[in-house]
Amino acid sequence: MDRRSRPAAPSGDESQNIYRIPPYFYIHVLDQNTNMTRVEIGPKTFIRQDNEKVIVGPEKMITVPPRHYCIVENPVVRDDDSRPVFDELGQVKLRHADQEIRLAQDPFPLYPGELLKQVVTGLKVVTANTALRLRAILDFDDDDDGEKHVAGDEWLFEGPGTYIPRKEVVVEETIRATVIKANQAIKLRARKETQDRSGNDRVTGEEWLVKQIGAYLPGAYEEVVDIVDAYVLTEKVALHMRATKTFKDIKDVVRKTGEEWLICFEDTEAHIPDVYEEVVGVVKITTLTNRQYCVILDPVGSDGKPQLGQKRLVRGEKSFFLQPGEKLESGIQNVYVLGEDEGLILRATQAFADDDAKKVFVVRLSVDAAVAMICCFSRNVSLVTAG
Repeated sequence: MDRRSRPAAPSGDESQNIYRIPPYFYIHVLDQNTNMTRVEIGPKTFIRQDNEKVIVGPEKMITVPPRHYCIVENPVVRDDDSRPVFDELGQVKLRHADQEIRLAQDPFPLYPGELLKQVVTGLKVVTANTALRLRAILDFDDDDDGEKHVAGDEWLFEGPGTYIPRKEVVVEETIRATVIKANQAIKLRARKETQDRSGNDRVTGEEWLVKQIGAYLPGAYEEVVDIVDAYVLTEKVALHMRATKTFKDIKDVVRKTGEEWLICFEDTEAHIPDVYEEVVGVVKITTLTNRQYCVILDPVGSDGKPQLGQKRLVRGEKSFFLQPGEKLESGIQNVYVLGEDEGLILRATQAFADDDAKKVFVVRLSVDAAVAMICCFSRNVSLVTAG
């Protein structure tokens, strides 16, 4: 609550003519002939004239101890010797609509028109790993760092240190450093075009990760979006990733928007998703024994692209991860175990080269292909016979 220079009941009644002002006290005296108000400072005995009226006081002077400050609105104009300046009528001159921050000094009175906008307050101590985000409300030249600030600029006052306020600056908020642990990162977003602490230029809305272990203090135009934990990989699990935007991953591989891929234990032991990556899910390893097999639909080729409509037979004993887009036709199946007096009748569903046939290389045909070949062979025989 502002302490203002308002009329106060003087000691004694209206008929009191003698005021004993103690040391470090003051009064405001109004001359009713000239309508001018002056200050009388103790210790003294003030004798009031008939045309004078005490409108404030006795009031105690304002004392600002070390490491404290106060804000005075409409401060008096002072000369080079720090003495108040008076106009030709004897009224003290004021800097109207201005403010003055006063630090530790001798006790002082409030002159007529001055207002104590902020009472005596301790200076703010900024500890280590914290900072004050400051914003300029007036243009000024900073004598501390030699920079020129314009209204709207924002910057940080980083601790440890004691912040001394200025009338041209307001404190927006206190920022505390975020501690980055092992297998962690923080996601940052730029609120405005700026340079990060690594010297990289960032545009408004851009996001990036900081993975360096320790305390990180965001810049004036940076904001912490989230703390990202790493996914710990083993030989039995992998991460199914999807790109939300075209970018380069940790292997400098260009990933297109919507592209999906796997990250396995052979790639990294712990993976922190990039800002343009999203984890679709965790893929568990598929293990086949020596008496099992499976058929993979739409297998991924050597170029990393799915071969739509194709199939691939995988025989055990083997362990593998299903790539994005792949799926098992009928799950994991058991092999047929035949005795000496048993056999299997097989039918080809499409033409393929049977490399399991003993001694000879046999081309297996599907039923429709075999019928078509027999019909063609029959026509050729007929033509030869007729000829």
